[in-house]
Amino acid sequence: MKFGYFDDGNREYVINTPKTPFPWINYLGNQDYFGLISNTAGGYNFYKDARLRRITRFRYNNIPVDDGGRYYYIKDGDTVWNPGFKPTKTELDSYECRHGLGYTRITSSKNDVTASLLAFVPLDYNGEINRLTLKNNSSSPRNLSLFSFREWCLWDASDDMLNFQRNFNIGEVEVKDGVIYHKTEYRERRNHYAFFSVNAPIDGFDTQLENFLGMYNGLDAPKAVLEGRATDSIADGWQPCASHQINITLKPGEEKSFIFI
Repeated sequence: MKFGYFDDGNREYVINTPKTPFPWINYLGNQDYFGLISNTAGGYNFYKDARLRRITRFRYNNIPVDDGGRYYYIKDGDTVWNPGFKPTKTELDSYECRHGLGYTRITSSKNDVTASLLAFVPLDYNGEINRLTLKNNSSSPRNLSLFSFREWCLWDASDDMLNFQRNFNIGEVEVKDGVIYHKTEYRERRNHYAFFSVNAPIDGFDTQLENFLGMYNGLDAPKAVLEGRATDSIADGWQPCASHQINITLKPGEEKSFIFI
């Protein structure tokens, strides 16, 4: 089976299926800030040090593989899907991933809605930028709900995987004007914090993983997404995450773009 090919003109590797033998990874970054992104939008981010300044959580040597990343859930009626296929694994009508030099673009479609995710790290900014564009290709208006999702790592990647008693007591977040701040140990042991923002008004948010997923659900079927309603949870310890809810109406042929940082 052919999984992809080199596009020499655009200097990109093109992947035409999300079901590759292993996650096929691209590297994003500048001198200080870095990200790894797979062809299903999995991966993680860190600042300067991959262990001591890990920003988002990733589970290594895991089955299923490539668990955790920069996820966007699109709820269209009773159908929920991701532009990169995972984690819902809803079968897509079309899919393409282009790994370029310092950027990745994933484009897919489902039920006459096209989603295009562009991920890159600017050369002069310590953060990853995601531009998500949704387009209605049908002849009828579409009402969609978009849910973003990141899971925070509590900075030290080793402690984050091993010292659960400590982790469940230190997580701290703040939400202001739609920006979700990861403030764990800020001004106690660290002089840095992280944030996750979007350039649009939000209709809800979640920062506690248990509220977003539900007690017995996983990333493939988060309770908040299935119900179409974020809980506006504020994490105090336990497992902090970051999720925005944005309700969208698209006219026939209309497209809208959202910038997540």
